Amino acid sequence: MRIPPLNMNSGTQSAAKLQKNLVLWHIIIIGLAYIQPMTVFDTFGLVSQYSNQHVPTSYIFALAAILLTSISYGHMIRRYPSAGSAYTYAQKSIHPNVGFMVGWSSWLDYLLSPLVNIILADIYLRALYPEVNNWIWIVGLTLIMTIVNLFGARFVARLNSIIVFTQVAVIIYFSYKVYLFLSQGLNADGTINAAQYQLWSLAPFWNEMTSVGALITGATILCFSFTGFDALSSLAEETKDSQKVLPRAIFLTALIAGVIFIISTYFMQIYFSGDPATYFSKIDETQPDIMKAIGGIAFQTIILYFAIVTVMASGISAHAGVSRLMYVMGRDGVINRKIFGHISPKLFTPTYNILIVGAVALTAGLLDFEHIANLISFGALTAFSFVNFSVISRYALRDGRNKSPMDIINYIVIPLLGFASVFLMWLEIDETALKIGLIWATLGVGYLAYKTRGFRYPAPQHNEHE
Repeated sequence: MRIPPLNMNSGTQSAAKLQKNLVLWHIIIIGLAYIQPMTVFDTFGLVSQYSNQHVPTSYIFALAAILLTSISYGHMIRRYPSAGSAYTYAQKSIHPNVGFMVGWSSWLDYLLSPLVNIILADIYLRALYPEVNNWIWIVGLTLIMTIVNLFGARFVARLNSIIVFTQVAVIIYFSYKVYLFLSQGLNADGTINAAQYQLWSLAPFWNEMTSVGALITGATILCFSFTGFDALSSLAEETKDSQKVLPRAIFLTALIAGVIFIISTYFMQIYFSGDPATYFSKIDETQPDIMKAIGGIAFQTIILYFAIVTVMASGISAHAGVSRLMYVMGRDGVINRKIFGHISPKLFTPTYNILIVGAVALTAGLLDFEHIANLISFGALTAFSFVNFSVISRYALRDGRNKSPMDIINYIVIPLLGFASVFLMWLEIDETALKIGLIWATLGVGYLAYKTRGFRYPAPQHNEHE
């Protein structure tokens, strides 16, 4: 049930709401900061191992699925410009109980995203200061991330803009340096021989050793790299003309990030053409080794200092996204309204949620990057799947938009292709992540049964956008 705002003239304060002050460039910047383009260096070793040294092709597979799904996000944002994202879309288009389960699974994805950025920052700081206790970094970085978010999404966008442009500049400079080595006939093994990947070759994308299953496994991990694009939909209630701006921003954010990833990993894959275990001390912590191999210790040090800033920018954006999802679920009453549905009347941000996410981020010192990235992929794949289903349910079935060729393409063919590409990644998801994700989903079903009195009633929902 929606609680009506109180009348300010009667001496009481009106209910605080999120403020609409974001425009297109704000959204793209927040999205790229969330995606964090320099994560390409962190995931390279893992994906190279799983894809049989075809990282750029795994990025192409992932990008195809993401772009198709981004179109579905655009359709749903136009209909339901809510901060609840996939949770709201499934709730309104399929069934409130389905929406709750999608939100519950997305919560796992969003809640772990700020945490994984703390883990990455900790990796870089340990490489620079191995003698310092890592809990000092974890606590300090979490405090910074939490405090910045308390001041609102527009503040986050302004802070991130310089960071994003610098990240892109670093990737361009890095790729140019790798290109210079390759043009001189040199790679990480020394002189490039005839059996290795050659510059300006299709071999890094496809050769006789290519396995489609391995490429999809790599793409499944890379869902982690794109998780910022869908979180942008959680800013719908803070965006001016959200039905027009957000669909464009989501598609452009995914496309820009994908192009950056594919081009940069093409050169990296040629340079590090063999088994990643021969080049990197830890294949899930490859950025320090990559920077040292290309630019030496001084270059490595400079980039690692900047990388700390970039992952914090990503963490800040992720922190903003999950706190908004929790706000919408709290506003609906499916989780505690007083805590999760609270908006500060001074800061106009969901302050309680921001503090809760900060507390969860402190567990970064107990977890590792690979397992968290896989768990994030579980939540992301769940959201992607049901956003595509929501388009079919809302537009093709409920609204009857299934007769003209354009409607069939927009509301049936594209979401089915989007789901099919996501389904292929479901088949290759990490087994441990799948088990933990299913346990989390089971807990959600139990809570939903309690909340709906044994499923006799639908999960509560907010009616502002119905």
